[in-house]
Amino acid sequence: MDITINILHDKVTELNDEQAFEECYRQYFVRLYRFSLSIVHQKQPAEEIVHDVFMNLWKKRSASPTIRNLEVYLYVSVKNLSLNYLRDNFSSRTVDIAERSHEYIEFNADPETLLVHSETAKKLAIAIGELPPRCKLIFKLIKEDGLKYKDVATLLDLSIKTVEAQLAIAMKKILRVMED
Repeated sequence: MDITINILHDKVTELNDEQAFEECYRQYFVRLYRFSLSIVHQKQPAEEIVHDVFMNLWKKRSASPTIRNLEVYLYVSVKNLSLNYLRDNFSSRTVDIAERSHEYIEFNADPETLLVHSETAKKLAIAIGELPPRCKLIFKLIKEDGLKYKDVATLLDLSIKTVEAQLAIAMKKILRVMED
């Protein structure tokens, strides 16, 4: 079932539709889990954080029609709970989200693509792997997860111009490696 995010949001928050909530959970769990894992670097807490975000969404569904963009709401909630977890459990260290993102950012290609375009896929994976952490995170969120520039800027507490510049840097570096 392919439900648009607006319909999901409406069904989850206004209609209390459990099936829509489950679809939303299936649609976002893996991406949100990987995002949390990139911050907390521990599987169990990352999983619990994502579960907590969804539990909070379900509990507050009648009060959540004020959510304008469910996808951004979910990412920001996961980021905040992940950072709270780090604060509460590792109070002596400061963590930059861009430095913790290396596990979240992976290039995944299906087997057919790897077989047909293995050389290109290898070059692309190397190019993405060589990007600075913030560039990789922004590239992943925009190009692979499909978030908008404005949403990534909100999520990472950056200006839209910074997001645009970082993505431009990433694309130039990737193209340079691909041309070699």
